Amino acid sequence: MDPAWYLRRLSAMSPAEVAGRATDALRKQQWRGVAKQKATWLSHRAFARPASVEGVSAEARAELLATAERLMDGHAEYFGVERADLVTPDWSFDPKTGRHAPSDAYSFDIAYRSEDAVGDIKQIWEPSRHQHLTVLAAAYALTGEDRFAHRVADHLKSWWAANPPMRGVHWVSGIELGIRLLSWVWVRRLLDGWTGASGLFEDNPEALHQIWHHQRWLAAFPSRGSSANNHVIAEDAGQLAAACAFGWFPESPAWRDAALKSLDTQLQANTFASGLNRELATEYHGLVLELGLAAALEAGPVVPESTWLVLRRMCDALASIVDSHLRPPRQGDADDGYGLIVDGTGTSRWASLLATGDALFGRQEWWPKVPVGDVRTMVFASLGGVPELTDPRPPRRIDDLFDAGMTILRTPAENTAEPEIWVRCDGGPHGFLAIAAHAHADALALEVRHDGVDILADPGTYCYHGEPEWRSYFRSTLGHNTLQLGDTDSSASGGPFLWTRHAQTRTLAVGPVRWRAEQDGYAPAVHRRCVELEDRTLTILDEVDGDLTLPAKLAFHLGPLVEVTLDGRTARLSWPGHTATLALPPTLTWAAHRGETNPPLGWYSAGFGRREPSTTLIGTGTAAEPLTTTLSFQ
Repeated sequence: MDPAWYLRRLSAMSPAEVAGRATDALRKQQWRGVAKQKATWLSHRAFARPASVEGVSAEARAELLATAERLMDGHAEYFGVERADLVTPDWSFDPKTGRHAPSDAYSFDIAYRSEDAVGDIKQIWEPSRHQHLTVLAAAYALTGEDRFAHRVADHLKSWWAANPPMRGVHWVSGIELGIRLLSWVWVRRLLDGWTGASGLFEDNPEALHQIWHHQRWLAAFPSRGSSANNHVIAEDAGQLAAACAFGWFPESPAWRDAALKSLDTQLQANTFASGLNRELATEYHGLVLELGLAAALEAGPVVPESTWLVLRRMCDALASIVDSHLRPPRQGDADDGYGLIVDGTGTSRWASLLATGDALFGRQEWWPKVPVGDVRTMVFASLGGVPELTDPRPPRRIDDLFDAGMTILRTPAENTAEPEIWVRCDGGPHGFLAIAAHAHADALALEVRHDGVDILADPGTYCYHGEPEWRSYFRSTLGHNTLQLGDTDSSASGGPFLWTRHAQTRTLAVGPVRWRAEQDGYAPAVHRRCVELEDRTLTILDEVDGDLTLPAKLAFHLGPLVEVTLDGRTARLSWPGHTATLALPPTLTWAAHRGETNPPLGWYSAGFGRREPSTTLIGTGTAAEPLTTTLSFQ
């Protein structure tokens, strides 16, 4: 990062955070000798809480074992990059760039964000979260076949040997340590019937040394201030789970109590009263929910009721916002991050989370029906420990999550003969905390689906580091279904995870079929939008108060399954089995863009590291007159 970035980043911090980070920087230099320190462990060490895989459905079992067999052959995909070298992994290798991160340097000396220095850091970090090992351990639990357990043991021993404390890139980021600890807890749990389990963990000095150093690191360098988002939840969850499951050290009680208190505080701080995650990035809602549930189930009876209430609200909020195919909005950043993986790659994350919420808290009558029998739901439910919660729950589905500024319009549920039309309207805050790290400049943006198919799509995220032009595009205003004025974004970016100016958005009215909101990202001009869904027709009205001579661009991003024929101001849309007509504002000049790279325009990212061409319709001109768009489904 250039010096100007550091100044912008400092300006987003409070004096207390600046002081805390200065202390962290000094401590990081002092920790050069910490790696030589040896853990002291208790003489009596046991692992007392195995999980049951009873009740796993035949489909979930088959999906998991197919994934496990692929892993046993050394194959996996991380962020769109296929790997075939995972029988004996090189834990510092990035297959995307072909580079190796330094493995013998002091961790805090490594410029881990520099692709020139280390490669794509997420490609290196992801296998070292050891979530492929929880899948293999789950395969052992389901089959009793020792070959899965032996592969897990080989990888853990290899990783511990290649990554001694404070050497290399795997000791730089707290979220990585936290998730890795959680994986180790579940590896030990799922291998509980294997004769080598205790020798791999509680009776293994190398394992004890690594677990102790991970927990000591997390206690020393917590995320703080403007970075206390999903990272701090992962750190607390990993610390809490390890301190409870691996309570083998004199420090374990103190680590447990501190993590338990912090997790409760941070879950409340990171969650709206409506139950949505405050980062307003849906995948992070899933990540935080997974982490919170795993940690709370580990701690059991010592967990305060307030923690369980937040987690239950998050489940109810998820049930409220999913479409008829149990897909939630594609809002904000998404990097395919999971808290815990014990299912096969074909298992729906969101269906699984709802099934887990049902098993732990009970479903409400208005919840959508979800399949049951996935591995995670079964093993989580087998741990038990959720107290009876007496606080009231929503008596009906909440389509207006007011504090998060998210409104869902959809065709009536009783009209089951017709495919559902689902519309997400964004009138919420621009992200969370001063930096709004995972926000996009998407004020007043829309998402529209027909029977679960993206029609007007949120294009996604694609990347974080290494490709700044693509990072800018996927988080830009033009990269969303909204109006851009003056050839600028509605919020101003100061870096890949930093926003220096946040658009303020206000919902003006919400009804069963109508939503109206405004945003001031182009102040003194104000963009106002009204959306109405009635009789299977969606009407969008955009108006601008203020300088009506500003250049305007109105964008509509079509999903990857949608084919389009543009004739003047009329776009005819088709996708398998269905058609629709998009009548566009006549005062703008319309053009279709697809798969363009200079600059990027016309792309859809189904997951991190993956992109594919899709069609984007751009209307250019001014907003001197109201702009009316009509989407009619046949």
